[in-house]
Amino acid sequence: MMDIGALRMAQQDGGAPTTLAAGSAPGESGVSILNFRFDGGMHLLATPHCHCICFEMSQVRVEKRMAGRIAHYERPVGSLTINPAGYDFAADADEDVEILAVAVDPGRMALAAAEGALPEAQLIERLGGEDPALFALARTLAFENVHNYPSGALSWNETASSFVDGLVAGHTAAMPARSRGSLGKDQLRRLRDYVAAHLDEPIGVEALADIAARSPFHFTRVFTRSVGMTPHRYVVHLRLQHALELVREGRSGLAEIAARTGFADQSHLSRWVRRVHGVPLSRLTA
Repeated sequence: MMDIGALRMAQQDGGAPTTLAAGSAPGESGVSILNFRFDGGMHLLATPHCHCICFEMSQVRVEKRMAGRIAHYERPVGSLTINPAGYDFAADADEDVEILAVAVDPGRMALAAAEGALPEAQLIERLGGEDPALFALARTLAFENVHNYPSGALSWNETASSFVDGLVAGHTAAMPARSRGSLGKDQLRRLRDYVAAHLDEPIGVEALADIAARSPFHFTRVFTRSVGMTPHRYVVHLRLQHALELVREGRSGLAEIAARTGFADQSHLSRWVRRVHGVPLSRLTA
């Protein structure tokens, strides 16, 4: 499970709440699930390193505090709170409370924003609101975690990706353009198009930096900040995306797919599939 950051929790008797679900499937989804039950009351203090999207699983009155704002809510089951990384957050209640939280790595959200043509989109903090689609995805993630991922790691990671995409689409705001500190939509599109056209060839950071009209050193820093991963990992990300598409089409052998997508051989492709998606390459062809 990812490093959540500073988190202090207690129920009415001063003890820790009951953990109903925690963790993530194998792979690098950048998403973890947390599900807690507080008996008799809740006290929570957090300054998370990741984005935390919390859903209320019980209809109770809760006092919430975030970024200098205070609110008292009694919302239906499924109401959400969005706590961006680095924001201080506190919540208190005098009744039994169950919360379901989805922790999202900021780098994973930055990648989803860049792929959605929203580079450096900023997550909007919320002390209340509803998003039934996100809630349904969060409940699916929790069910899979509790039951040891019966649908498999790949399915869990795809659901996690859908959650992040929905978060970006529905709960972010565009950041003001910073000409030297970030990459714009057109630059990101050109970079993606270049990588897609040269997947079966070596792709160095120098070629990508030329497209963005920056030095390799400055480009690497700006790209990582804008996309949430290094240029090398982004190239691997696009190689894997296309490799999975070809595997699912079923028209080519695995060795051919590895060659067409720039991996050294089938074994190299297999290692990356297991690392990122949490399953062996053979599972993709089943």
